[in-house]
Amino acid sequence: MSSLGPYRIGFLLLPDFSYFGLIAAVQPLFLANWRAQRPLFFWSTFSADGAPVRASNGSAVAVDAAIGTRLALDSLFVLASFDPKQHAGVARVRKALLRAAASGVEIGGIETGSEVLAAAGLLNGRVAAVHWDNLDGFSERYPKVMAREQLYHAERGRLTCAGGTTVIEMMLYLVAREAGQAVSEEVAQQMLVGRPRPPTRRQLTEVDPAQSSQDELVRSAVALMGKNLDDPLPTPEIARRLNVSARHLRRHFRASTGTTTSRYYMRLRLSRAHHLLEQTELSVTEVAITSGFRSLEHFSRVYRAAFGCPPSSDRRQSITAPIDRHQERLRRS
Repeated sequence: MSSLGPYRIGFLLLPDFSYFGLIAAVQPLFLANWRAQRPLFFWSTFSADGAPVRASNGSAVAVDAAIGTRLALDSLFVLASFDPKQHAGVARVRKALLRAAASGVEIGGIETGSEVLAAAGLLNGRVAAVHWDNLDGFSERYPKVMAREQLYHAERGRLTCAGGTTVIEMMLYLVAREAGQAVSEEVAQQMLVGRPRPPTRRQLTEVDPAQSSQDELVRSAVALMGKNLDDPLPTPEIARRLNVSARHLRRHFRASTGTTTSRYYMRLRLSRAHHLLEQTELSVTEVAITSGFRSLEHFSRVYRAAFGCPPSSDRRQSITAPIDRHQERLRRS
């Protein structure tokens, strides 16, 4: 904790940010001040132009000021959720972040706020915690960043978290670092979060129905599919590599996942395409090839059947964009 006064934190809110993310970030700071009975932390909010910012839930949130190039802060966090590609190109925001980092301000990203940092080059050569739903697109757009599917990551001058409840855990880490472990534990108890999870823990422990099964054969088949999305393997070839017959593989696969190997494989490829379309600047043709489709006509047809729109219309990760419910089911089961 600075001897000059409270630790000063700024929150830059970008349109369609997560309202929960803001509350999850601020509440631990408030509770730390309350439990200590003195101002350990001071926080303020910013927008690109000083105007209120609409959160993803529709709430208009007033801010304290417009983001400037000179900030009297110790840490600055960017909060974003939907449409990170659009936010990444805002020159005023980029300039403020670069100036803040150059002056020694710790820079943090909450949920897709990390993409704004990456676009400014502030995560090059560093590890960043990225939400699993954005991992494909983030890795494609920012190859110089070591994107990880973990809860949060802290290193000198940078903090990133995947969003959701990981915001609370990252802020508990910051409270412990700046105000002491005892205060952080009091805050955690007050918020009924128990013992915070390790930052490197994977966001979801069970990735898909196949991996939650005890069938090692099916898990191995899914792993092969995941490594060969751009050049799909026929089921007989997958079976050959696993030293079983194609019939044996198909039977075990249906018993574990409730679907066929070919349908499962197709949905994996479509999920990859969905993420790349919304989260990158790759052309539709490039996305089709990267997802294992050699015919653009075929790709457009199956994509429309899966998501209700042609791939050319699904280029923004907005609130109204199609949802990949199949991929969500895979990761929750």
